[in-house]
Amino acid sequence: MDLTTPGLDTEAFIRALPKVELHVHLEGSMRPELLLRLARKHGVSTLPGTLEEVRDWYAFRDFPHFVDVYLASVHTLVDEEDFALLAADVAARLAEQNVRYAEVHVSLYGHLMRGVPARTVFDGIEHGRREAEREHGIRLRWIPDYPSDYGPEVAEQTLDAVLAEAPDSVVGFGVGGIEAPFAPVAHLFARAREAGLHSLPHAGEHGGPERVREALDLLGAERIGHGIDAMRDPELVARLAAEQVPLDVSPTSNLRTGAITAIGDHPLPRMIEAGLLVTLNSDDPTMFGTDLTNEYRTAAGLGLDAAALAALARNGVAASYLEEPAKRALAEEIDTVLAEHAGS
Repeated sequence: MDLTTPGLDTEAFIRALPKVELHVHLEGSMRPELLLRLARKHGVSTLPGTLEEVRDWYAFRDFPHFVDVYLASVHTLVDEEDFALLAADVAARLAEQNVRYAEVHVSLYGHLMRGVPARTVFDGIEHGRREAEREHGIRLRWIPDYPSDYGPEVAEQTLDAVLAEAPDSVVGFGVGGIEAPFAPVAHLFARAREAGLHSLPHAGEHGGPERVREALDLLGAERIGHGIDAMRDPELVARLAAEQVPLDVSPTSNLRTGAITAIGDHPLPRMIEAGLLVTLNSDDPTMFGTDLTNEYRTAAGLGLDAAALAALARNGVAASYLEEPAKRALAEEIDTVLAEHAGS
């Protein structure tokens, strides 16, 4: 697939492109500098002691190492100020990439299990969100989630906390972690939907196409995190194309976690050719050595031209929970940038 646009300054185009990010984890976006600052604040002595050592430690080695780094970031978040600092910092770095709106996953159970109240988490991230919106104009919304492999009791505890404490900026309920069958939590996602939360699970990164089917049929999924395993099932691909269920794809993450063996093997171009509604995302950017701008570069490297990159950006807008007037304005701005840079 070679759709490259003659004469296009790809880097300038990608940077100018207004963007939406729908699959990025708050805790997986913590910079080494902030990790070290919070570790020192709370007297955490089990982490590397200098910024250079922390940066080296952050460099992705394998999935178990990623889990270690992710858990370390979670454990340095203790009080409201910590969560506010992280939210504001993540939002500022998104804004630097011309991201106008983001729906950010929050590993709520990872904090509840440590005895951090949901109210502390939500008050902190809301403080950071409001600060970022004032300073940078970016808008953030939240998707609390829990790890699938921890079982239905954990799912229920997390959902109870969300329903009791969540601010209006929470748009959905999610599930991540190691993919497990969804039947035991179907009733909980029904509760979440009845309460007005959108069903936004991870599925089909490592768990096979059957997890994607379960997410649709049992969880009422409105959007799928990853979903690349769907490409192994032609009937499922046809269904996703017909129903236009958004798939939030993160190529670098898929490479780092071993879901694909080489970036050139990523099914993103085939997903687009199949008519799937694909969005582009960074997942855990600082821990995977990427960001959303780099994911657009990666997509260009897979052969997508300016029009295809702009279509990914418009898909992000369409799949988001922005208000319709804001969606229309942002889509029009994307078209303007495309015309300016690609002569469309």
